[in-house]
Amino acid sequence: MSAPSDGIRNERASQPIRFERVEPDGTHRQVTRPVAVERPIAIEFNGIGYAVMMATPGDLEDFAIGFALSERLAVQAQDVIAIDLHSTPSGEIVRVTLADGLTEALLERVRHRVSESSCGLCGIENLEQALRPLPRLTSAAHAGDAALFRALADLRDRQPLNRTTGAVHAAARCSADGEILDVREDVGRHNAFDKLIGAMRRSGADWDGGFALLSSRCSYELVEKAALAQCPMLVTISAATDLAIARAQSCGLKLVVLAREDAMLALP
Repeated sequence: MSAPSDGIRNERASQPIRFERVEPDGTHRQVTRPVAVERPIAIEFNGIGYAVMMATPGDLEDFAIGFALSERLAVQAQDVIAIDLHSTPSGEIVRVTLADGLTEALLERVRHRVSESSCGLCGIENLEQALRPLPRLTSAAHAGDAALFRALADLRDRQPLNRTTGAVHAAARCSADGEILDVREDVGRHNAFDKLIGAMRRSGADWDGGFALLSSRCSYELVEKAALAQCPMLVTISAATDLAIARAQSCGLKLVVLAREDAMLALP
């Protein structure tokens, strides 16, 4: 079992900002509060500009690998040969080198992304790309109800950036008995999950019958990331969309949503 990790080892993840605190009795006073940093992150694969994401500038190596896997540009962490990080006044640049054999798939995906950016998800071809079949899960979750409630109760204490800023999401890898093993945080829920997946692939960690716990709603994109990462159970604090449920059922992913201290909703 790997040692617990909370990620965000980058001091640029938050910065102090001065506010004027206004209280009900009319009192005004100056306070300083940490604020989550949100920066443009430009991602390049093999020298090709692929995407610009708004994200927290921490754990970017994890993010790069998780994003490559979620976009189906890479199959395994070893497909990422190198990651170079560059900071500029306008944002961060993440330059990723993929294995030579993946260039054709990269160019094909870039072609579809250009079409998507020009007119949204239009046309049969892009619809098929948006809802590509997901791989069936090959392992099952072994976590009982008590494990889910345990992880949920412990999540707040494992979110250092959110504890100070109140503005970021968390994605946690939890063991079958509900112990939180790894956490990644980001202003974007998708980014946090990509960082967690990337961290797992870099360390060689597996789900081992455990589950992912996300401090967000359950969208179809998060279901797809879970399926591609072979995560057997996805637990989210907020509700799921109908497409998220349908996509989960199509690949055998177990969903638990609206996870709160007093109750949760499990999809059969």
